[in-house]
Amino acid sequence: MTSGTDTGDVTGTRDKDYNLVWYVEACLSNALRLEAYVQDAARAKDTEVAELFRKAQADSRKGAELGKKLLRSRLQES
Repeated sequence: MTSGTDTGDVTGTRDKDYNLVWYVEACLSNALRLEAYVQDAARAKDTEVAELFRKAQADSRKGAELGKKLLRSRLQES
């Protein structure tokens, strides 16, 4: 696929909407993955690393929520 071509005809979803769906999924997936990292750091009693991963997890959740809000409004316009 070329970057200058809208692939919405293939997927049935416009690229910008598809990209938002992907972004939300990536943020949520990252939040889940980070939970395992938080638990690993906690087991190792490394509070500094655990806190770093908790902050990153919160950022991922925030990104997902912002993406869902934007996607919701865009899909309602369609």
